[in-house]
Amino acid sequence: MSDKTKFEMEFVIQSSPQLLYNYISTPSGLSEWFADNVNSRGELFTFIWDGAEENAKLLKRKSDEFVRFAWEENDDSTYFEMRIIVDEITKDVSLFISDFAEEDEMDEVKMLWRNQIADLKQVLGSK
Repeated sequence: MSDKTKFEMEFVIQSSPQLLYNYISTPSGLSEWFADNVNSRGELFTFIWDGAEENAKLLKRKSDEFVRFAWEENDDSTYFEMRIIVDEITKDVSLFISDFAEEDEMDEVKMLWRNQIADLKQVLGSK
């Protein structure tokens, strides 16, 4: 059993859901902002940062809506998910992040997501 706690974060992104989905679901899109390089073989994605590799399995996906990955080394039920939400009235597009972290790492993990999403916004030309 894991000592990790689930958390969620929301980021407003000025982008179409289709374009945003491409950036969160494809190796080429993820390579632009999430990792230095991303490769995939079927459902297995390899994320590369500064020469270090981490493997994640694509658990679920729904076109233009969400992707859910699980890090391969985790033997628990944790995952990270990026879900695109479009406000019915304003049509604002938000990216909801769901992830898990240990209590003593929570602030650090949230800061990492904030930095990653800032990179994504810069790539997309979003404010």
